[in-house]
Amino acid sequence: MQVSYKKLWKLLIDKNMKKTDLQLATGISAGSLAKLGKNETVSMDTLIRICTALSCDVGDIIEFINENKID
Repeated sequence: MQVSYKKLWKLLIDKNMKKTDLQLATGISAGSLAKLGKNETVSMDTLIRICTALSCDVGDIIEFINENKID
């Protein structure tokens, strides 16, 4: 199962924020920001920091993609 942060990027656009603004508001590292950009997993602490800074829930910034869907 893969993760997608498309919801996060859309939320940043809606809030008129750039990725660097997010990094400053949350204190997350550049490495974590890079992982988010590559749709790689990050720590729960990172997700909590983002949700706190953006006043949202985890489901508002991440979605899980099941590549092995059975129709």
